[in-house]
Amino acid sequence: MAPGSDESSSNSRSWWHVSRREALRDICAAVGGAALVSPVGASETTAVGHGGNAAVRVRVHPGVVPLQARLGDGLDALRRNWPAPFRDALAAIEAAFDQVLAYASEQSRLESLEIAVERGRPVRFPPSMRSLSPNAVLPSLESLLDRFRERLRTHDVLAGDTCHVLLHWSPLNYRVGYGGTLSPNSLVGTGDNGDAQAVVNVGATERWDSRAVTQNMAIHETIHTLLSESIVEEVVGTRCEHVLGTAIRTDPTTLEISPIATAYAGPDRIGAGTRFQGTGCYDHDQFSRHDGTDGIDTWTYTTALSDATCEAITRTLERRFEA
Repeated sequence: MAPGSDESSSNSRSWWHVSRREALRDICAAVGGAALVSPVGASETTAVGHGGNAAVRVRVHPGVVPLQARLGDGLDALRRNWPAPFRDALAAIEAAFDQVLAYASEQSRLESLEIAVERGRPVRFPPSMRSLSPNAVLPSLESLLDRFRERLRTHDVLAGDTCHVLLHWSPLNYRVGYGGTLSPNSLVGTGDNGDAQAVVNVGATERWDSRAVTQNMAIHETIHTLLSESIVEEVVGTRCEHVLGTAIRTDPTTLEISPIATAYAGPDRIGAGTRFQGTGCYDHDQFSRHDGTDGIDTWTYTTALSDATCEAITRTLERRFEA
């Protein structure tokens, strides 16, 4: 067992004990602020995906999880960095890249490319990164991504050709929304050193939507970092990545939404599919497939990627890593 891991027997405190300082940290995290204290120890990165010499890496980092959310996973989860929503988000991301590689393999493409999906070390923002400004309590997406990158730089894990995903818990932070990624570090292989970043606001999807939406948004924000706008335009005739997705009627009143279309497949109003609609680009008429929303009262979510999504990711990977 790695030193400093959650289950380390060297920790002499009772496994159920949560200090007042930890409780305060959790309250702050619930509204999106910086953590008040660092964890007892940082978990080592553990590969959960494909080979160790992968050309592309997706490293998923757990953020601070509030006390009440961890209690929902049982008392045994109080000392762990990976509650069930985070574990399910990670599994969904891994399965998505399995789909991409399976799609490419059927066409004898990307045959030598390996993609690794890994557990990254927990991300905690130390007191030195706090301030008394409103942005410290409800940080913008840009501010959160900047803090995240600073932590990655501090821990010397910016290695190039890696997507770093922060699983964040901030259900009340409307400035972050469901998450996102921003230039210049929005595409693997570009930016200041080739590492991209994305934030997934698991707290928001769990509080306002469902576990299925959590999984889809985890995939959604991650694959944005492996989609080139110019290649998306080749595939669907527009540079908007969301229209790679699908919204398919499975019966007269039910619409099933794929990951990249999640938060963009419904009409622009509260509660149309996801509780809140995305603020990025979309045009239902340009979707890979959209069966319309008239008469729809049930929204379901599938982690299956559309063929258009798989094709766009495959082309991006081919040109970046097999050119």
